[in-house]
Amino acid sequence: MKVRVKVCGITSVRDALLAAECGAGAIGMVFAESPRRIASDTAIEITAALPPFVMAVGVFVDETIENVRATVERVGLHAVQLSGRESPGYVEKLRPIDVIKCVHVASREDLERAAAYRRAHILLDTASPRAAGGTGEVFDWTHAAGLAAERRIILAGGLRAENVAEAIATVKPWAVDVSSGVEAAPGVKDADKVRRFIENARRARHAQAQG
Repeated sequence: MKVRVKVCGITSVRDALLAAECGAGAIGMVFAESPRRIASDTAIEITAALPPFVMAVGVFVDETIENVRATVERVGLHAVQLSGRESPGYVEKLRPIDVIKCVHVASREDLERAAAYRRAHILLDTASPRAAGGTGEVFDWTHAAGLAAERRIILAGGLRAENVAEAIATVKPWAVDVSSGVEAAPGVKDADKVRRFIENARRARHAQAQG
């Protein structure tokens, strides 16, 4: 099984190209309140610089539908990630934009909310009162394994080079998402961490395919 990699919290062309060259299939740019928040002009430069087949994903938190649509068009985003309290109805109104809906997980019961988002890809991240993402905190991966057997999920939350193989073996996700786990500082990627993360994800993918 091929496990895809998304590197999130990208704030520069340099880091976007680094992620792409290392094998990431998608990069994420944050348009919400965050240390990794990006200006539209910079996001436009990044999207224009990406090689073919690397997706540009915009991350939003409880933004108006009008502003999300305008940013998608202005920046040239391929998909959006909704990391707030957006409802299934909100997702419907964004069609035909490709949507990733983040579900924050503190317990197994939180996964029940994913069922309502039939027209979105599901990203599982760690629930935290401090931030909507990028906290570097891990949730109990065994909670996610059952959902991953039923539908494609993107696994996030505290992933780094040292634990991504275990995460993939436990959950068997369709993709993994990393942000703070490959940083030198908030919004600045560490080249060695990015390379090792993607290499380890690839090794885990190979082991999973052989298992």
